[in-house]
Amino acid sequence: MSEQTKKIIFSGIQPTGVFTLGNYIGAVRNWVTLQEEYNCAYSIVDMHALTVRQDPQKFRQQSLESFALLLACGINPDKSLTFIQSHVRTHAELSWILSCYTQFGELSRMTQFKDKSAKHADNVNVGLFTYPALMAADILLYKTDLVPVGADQKQHLELSRDIATRFNNLYGNVFTIPEPYIPKIGAKVMSLADPTKKMSKSDDNVNAFISILDKPEVIVKKFKRAVTDSDMEVVYREGKDGINNLMTIYSTVTGKSFDEIENEFSGKGYGVFKTAVGEAVADHLGPVRENFERLMNDKAYLQECYTKGAQKALQFSTRTLDKVKHKVGLVKNEVK
Repeated sequence: MSEQTKKIIFSGIQPTGVFTLGNYIGAVRNWVTLQEEYNCAYSIVDMHALTVRQDPQKFRQQSLESFALLLACGINPDKSLTFIQSHVRTHAELSWILSCYTQFGELSRMTQFKDKSAKHADNVNVGLFTYPALMAADILLYKTDLVPVGADQKQHLELSRDIATRFNNLYGNVFTIPEPYIPKIGAKVMSLADPTKKMSKSDDNVNAFISILDKPEVIVKKFKRAVTDSDMEVVYREGKDGINNLMTIYSTVTGKSFDEIENEFSGKGYGVFKTAVGEAVADHLGPVRENFERLMNDKAYLQECYTKGAQKALQFSTRTLDKVKHKVGLVKNEVK
């Protein structure tokens, strides 16, 4: 993050299972492209995942696998600041300070808090409530200009902007006010079982989502079972949610336009089309699976990457945190 003429992008992903095709197309695939144009910081946000009870051994493995998956998908640790959130203490420290500049009413209006409280009624913890303050810290520590967001995170980014603006109004120009970055293509991949819902790795129906580590034959089988409609015409239009979703996926992995796809499958029926989508996705994800296996067999290299990433992240973010501490009146910490 040395070329300060480039804008800074921050994004994080939770290590709660293998990325889906939706995560890949909607987020990680775009991150690979963005690292060529921007100074990027990408984090495995493991502390966020603690709002839900985790099996410690499984969670530790998932965090390592998620980091490996970022690299397998094409994130280059020499180009992008890539780290595990809990390895960088500034995130938790700034989160506490920002929570003191966040209003109770603001947090209580967060849609995701309401949704997760209903889903995990036996564990409505304080971390779940203050989650957005930690997310704001993640973003603001790195002087972030742009944050890639989906529709489900726009509210949290707006709150981050509000907190930063409030702090700046009190203490001067401390934080950069982040703007949303919303990809124009492939921003939302829908469930294969219910194309009116977003694809999710937490779906109870394993045929509803594609894991990017699924074997080729599994991927093709899932696409063959994808819900479509009864008119058998491969065309993108309103009311054809299933076909629209498959066309979006096919377009994203092949680079073909919707017009080209419609011409390619004119008169061929859904069976041929769904098989072609499955095979194209399986081929596209092949290098990711191979890279992942290679990385998971080289734990020393993985450790070197996430350790160097955390060191760089700490060095960069400490400058922001020190400025914040000074502004609010905390005595300078001389302990190294």
